[in-house]
Amino acid sequence: MSTPPTLAFVASDRPEAQLARQTLEARYGGVAETEADVIVALGGDGFMLEVLHRNLRAKTPVYGMNRGSVGFLMNDYDEAGLIERIAAAGRAVIHPLQMDAWGESGQVQSGLAINEVSLLRQTRQSAKLKISIDGRVRMEELACDGCLVATPAGSTAYNLSAHGPIIPLDARMLALTPISAFRPRRWRGALLPQSSKVRFDVLEADKRPVSATADSFEVRRVVCVEVHERRDVELAMLFDAGRSFEERVLSEQFAS
Repeated sequence: MSTPPTLAFVASDRPEAQLARQTLEARYGGVAETEADVIVALGGDGFMLEVLHRNLRAKTPVYGMNRGSVGFLMNDYDEAGLIERIAAAGRAVIHPLQMDAWGESGQVQSGLAINEVSLLRQTRQSAKLKISIDGRVRMEELACDGCLVATPAGSTAYNLSAHGPIIPLDARMLALTPISAFRPRRWRGALLPQSSKVRFDVLEADKRPVSATADSFEVRRVVCVEVHERRDVELAMLFDAGRSFEERVLSEQFAS
């Protein structure tokens, strides 16, 4: 008989998540995140991203249970049979985006994004962006509220709300999606190969300041942002049998 995996239970600040952590630890025991075979995250999608970021180097797989609101990245909450559910779970491996953002002083700040890198206007003035792909200018000027680059895992989050495409996890593509494009008004974005290197140059940066965000890491008043996928970084999420991440993404495309 194989040895059951050691589990670390972590929870968001929500009272129901904290109560679930106490209940599950009393039932199954628990170790520190650094000592666990599997981390059980109790909360919502935002907390799942937080836990994944926290364990980038450890590469410990994360099994989420929904004690938040939406819970697209989470499994259903059930206290019974947790060891068996984890043993039977499927694994979804995702790769984050690297964001390198240059400020007005020329200093660069970098961050990783599991969902998306987004650029957003900071004032009432629309942002004006020049977009280059792999060193070639593809759009001289996009007037907009912002623009984002999304991973397949993040394509159902902010990207979908901005009317971007849903991308299957194994599609090996990225979504480039404008946010409230004004000129060109009918531009809906592009699908890019996963190897693409995207560069945004902020036009009229003094008059039209722009911020850049990699998930929750924000850099204000940027003048240039470069984005590419980090294939050397792997993050693993576990999903119940029959409820794979791929199935959720497919189902989302037929949701009303």
